[in-house]
Parts: sequence; structure tokens; C-alpha cells
Amino acid sequence: MTLHARDWFRVPDETARVARAAFPKGNDYMTMRDELDLRYRDSDFAQLFPSHRGRPAESPGRLALVTVMQFAEGMTDRQAADAVRSRIDWKYGLGLILTDSGFHHSVLGAFRQRLIQGGAEQQLLEDMLKQFRDRGMLKARGRQRTDSTRVVAAIRELNRLECIGETMRHALNNLAVVAPDWLRRQVGSDWFDLYGPRLEQYRLPKSKKERQEMAERIGADGYTLLSVVYEETAPRWLREVPAVDILRRIWIQQFVWDGERLALRKTGNLPPAAVLIQSPHDTEAHFTRKRETKWTGYTVHLTESCDEETPHLITNVETVPSTTPDKAVTSTIHDHLAEKNLLPNEHLVDAGYVDIDEVVDSHDIHKIELLGPVPGNTTWQAQAGLGFATDCFIVDWRRQTVTCPMGRTSRAWHPRQNEFGNEVIEIRFDQRDCRGCSSRPQCTRSAAGARCLKIKAKKQYVALEEARAYQQTDEFRERYKKRAGVEGTISQGTRAFGLRHARYIGLTKTH
Repeated sequence: MTLHARDWFRVPDETARVARAAFPKGNDYMTMRDELDLRYRDSDFAQLFPSHRGRPAESPGRLALVTVMQFAEGMTDRQAADAVRSRIDWKYGLGLILTDSGFHHSVLGAFRQRLIQGGAEQQLLEDMLKQFRDRGMLKARGRQRTDSTRVVAAIRELNRLECIGETMRHALNNLAVVAPDWLRRQVGSDWFDLYGPRLEQYRLPKSKKERQEMAERIGADGYTLLSVVYEETAPRWLREVPAVDILRRIWIQQFVWDGERLALRKTGNLPPAAVLIQSPHDTEAHFTRKRETKWTGYTVHLTESCDEETPHLITNVETVPSTTPDKAVTSTIHDHLAEKNLLPNEHLVDAGYVDIDEVVDSHDIHKIELLGPVPGNTTWQAQAGLGFATDCFIVDWRRQTVTCPMGRTSRAWHPRQNEFGNEVIEIRFDQRDCRGCSSRPQCTRSAAGARCLKIKAKKQYVALEEARAYQQTDEFRERYKKRAGVEGTISQGTRAFGLRHARYIGLTKTH
């Protein structure tokens, strides 16, 4: 299939006449075309199609717009294809003649696959933002804000026993398609009864002992299957079947050799949530907990403009595994905004995105003021409100010394990296000064008797102290009020467009 690039823009006269008669006050798609003049060009997608001649492809510019309209109404591919054929407002928005017969619904799935394979999944948003920027509706170096919400994966919630049973069934079903004769020689007759139907909760044993025995039976069968797949006499390509590799990975995570048998791992001996596979049907969806909310899937981060004089438009979308902390996404958001030439001067975020290293890097690399609550002082002295917290000490950066509230000077200054790879400075005071100090109970609980401080490098330390002081001011609170507006965008996305439920399998398609 090849692309004969043809850019389409004008709405046919007959379509316009009928649409205005049917919708005298207009509707969303007519407004999209008349006011925003929103459109995609076929030529923008030319790199996704082969250059040699062949059967002409459906217009990718129109398919891109159909994808947006389809998402807005929560339609399946079949419903969207029917809407293209039958709805006047869709024909108006897409610039089609009234008699256009549309296309087969499978074309939409193939188009999305082309976007992913060509690494062009961001293009739908970026082309739209470019048009908004050209119309003066969006500008760089303004004010933007970011927040996130959960996205539940398009898979069933499985407990451990259901997961390993479904993994075994998934592998057998795939092998039955690609190598039926080979598989028939390997499996026992009772495997068809156990792994033929899906393992539902009501079919599972009730007692803990019986469930344990069933898990170990499935584990032994899975190990037997993997053993014959990896034998020298077996076809080597069987090892490359994705379902077989998923079986291997889940068996490593869920089972361990206990003497001479394969035993189910104890709960405390499982891999961390960021690695543990929850379902063989979507290995990138992980379980996480955020306060009282628990889900298996992903997290989406929405960034939008929030200047007073322009519309509030989404400028960036990041979809990440649910176990990725918010602060790990901050720099990625800035890098992607820089690629679009849409970096803000002021970026409003909640405390989850704010780390003092991110605050400093945002300013140094992108000239962005990352505005949000920085972490407070977590030392016991600060929490109690009675002792000498870190900010009670005077740091002399030139002499590399620290003076305590009682006037004593530190004796050791050791820059090093902590366990997270960040530069810190370890400062120690003399034991003779601390042991005889009358304020020692308010300063340290160290058995050695001497106070030890760990502070960040100079730039981060100074920035942290300034940020903690600034967020106590009325000016900060007044500026920070603007961040709350992004909650409305999250609410619209979840209530109107089903944002919290993935429509596809896998991180890339969900994104």
C-alpha cells in the first residue's frame, strides 16, 4: 500500500449546505472546521508509507482526524467507520462529499499500527499544537501546569493463582496455533481439562492448602513445557514465541527451587511491583498503590497552558508505568516541551513532581521556574519543633565549615554521593564539643555524642532553603492557586472521555 499524497481542506458545497440545514446552530465538528480550521495533511504522514506504487492508501490525514473524533466519542473502530459513512456532521468535519462510502473499520487499526511502527504516535498532538500556535492560541514561555491520574489496563484483575494458570493457558494456546503437531506430542491428556477453559475464581479450590497444591501442579507443568521447548532437539524458533518468553519470565518471578521441587515463592520473596508481571496479556501493566487507591496499569501526565489571555490547551501527554514516581517524569516533560518549542517560563505542579534537583535543573537547563511545594525538613528535630534542625546551622561554603547554634565549628567536611547517586556533604562536629554541651538533648541522639549533618551541594542547598521560605509567603500562595485548574481538565478527561480506562493493550498503544 502506498500513499498518493493529496491535501484536502475545503468542505464540499453540497455537504456544507446540508450540514447547515441539519445543524442551524452548528455542532462541535462544524466548529472544529469553521473556527479552528483543524486539519491534518496527507503529506505529513508520507514517511509511514512505501515510496513504490501500489494500491492507494486511505487518506492518512483524514484517518488521523477520525482517530481524534473517535476518541472524543468513545467509539470502537466499527462505530467510527459507520459514523464516517452515515453522519453529516462527520462528513462536514472531514471534508467529505455526502455520497462518500467511507472505509472498512480495520483500516483504523492498521493506521494506528503504522503510527507506532513509524514512531509517529506523538504526531497527532504535535500537528494540532502547531496549528494552534500559528493561530496565536498557544505561545511559548507562558505559564503551564501538570497533573496526573491513573489509567487502568485493559486486562482482568488476576490473583497469583489465576495469573500463573492464565499464563500457562496463554502459552499453550499460542503454541497450538504455531506448532500444533509438536505440542500434541508433548502434553498430557489431562492438560486439556485443566488449561482448556479459563481459570475463573469460582473454579479454584477454596482452601489454602488445595490452592497451594494446584499452584505447584501448574508450576511443574510449566517447567516441563519450558524444558521441552529449550531442548536441543526442539525447533529453536519456539523459544522466540512471545507467549513462551512470558511464561519463562513469570515462572522465574513466581516459583523457586526448594530442594528438589519447584515451590511457589512466599509473598515476601516476590520481585518489586515495578518488575512483577500481573497478567500475561499485558506485561507492561504493573500494580501500584497511591494513598487509598490501588490499580494495575499506567499513569498519564497531562500538561496544559494556563495563561489568562489564551485558551487552555493540552501541550504534552506522558504515559508511564504506574510505578514511576511523578518526580521522575518532570525532566521528560520539559524535554518534550522543548522539542515542540513550547517551554513555559512558569510550570505549576504539585508536591509529587518537585524535587530540589529538578528545581535547579529546570532552571539551569530550560530556564523554567518549577513552582510547587518542596519537601519539608524531615529530621526529628524539625518534626518535634523543639530541637536544632539543619536550618539552625550556619554554613560557610568558602571555608567549608558549619557553625552550630551554640557557636561550635565543625571539624570534618566530606563531599560524597549518597545511595541514589546524588552529591551530598557529610559534616561532623567534635565529640568533645558535643558531649559537654548543655543543649545536646535538643541537638543529637547519637550514641557517639557528636552531631552529624548531611546537606546537599551548595546550589541545591541554597535553592531548597529559599524555596522553603518562599512557599510560606502570600505571593507564593496567590501564584500557586492557578495550579488547581488542571484538576478540571483531569475531571473532563475521566468523566467525558474515559481517560482512566485503557482502550488498548500495552504502554505504547495506551499512550
